[in-house]
Amino acid sequence: AQMSVEDARQQAEVLGVRFDIIPIEPVFAGFTQALEPVFTGLAADVTEENLQARIRGMLLMSMSNKFGKLLLSTSNKSESAVGYTTLYGDMCGAYAPLKDVYKTLVYRLARYRNSLGSEVVPVRVIERPPSAELAPGQLDQDSLPSYEVLDAILECFIERDMALEAIVAAGFDRATVQRVVNLVLLNEYKRRQAPPGTRITARAFGRDWRYPVTSRWRKFLPFKES
Repeated sequence: AQMSVEDARQQAEVLGVRFDIIPIEPVFAGFTQALEPVFTGLAADVTEENLQARIRGMLLMSMSNKFGKLLLSTSNKSESAVGYTTLYGDMCGAYAPLKDVYKTLVYRLARYRNSLGSEVVPVRVIERPPSAELAPGQLDQDSLPSYEVLDAILECFIERDMALEAIVAAGFDRATVQRVVNLVLLNEYKRRQAPPGTRITARAFGRDWRYPVTSRWRKFLPFKES
């Protein structure tokens, strides 16, 4: 989106870093053309969305190799917890500074940094509804609860090790809690492939979180699988 380009340019200017625009449309067209014979008759779906993220990752990794720079992963704890991230796409990188930082805390940190006297993070970057921008009009909230609700449930389940019934009793919608917890358990395979990052919470994914990559086992049984 043009607004994202403008925001990125402004962010680069504030930080004093290099800013480049590399269109992914020609690369995406080449991939879709190459895949057309095996995708014949199949409707476009999340495959094409993920392809865009992976093209971005491939271009960034190419620049990392060519210029000898370390690529940072932008994934945060909220997205990693529920798998709202693309393997070999926005997950690629050598280090994830926000790996153990919930999305709501990312916003708080940005506002705090700006409150110190200079606007380091453009206000529009903070105030815009978050989006992966892989489909027209796409917003994170189309697929997930609000981050305020999501992060509160995740903290209960991950850091506080609360049972599902206890989380519901704390005031959260039962169906939402079940969906969030199932997403956490189902997306362990993605987190195992994530780059390392800074630990800031009492329980970070990794050594503090020992769950199987794939299993029909579920820690809490009162909720039926949907």
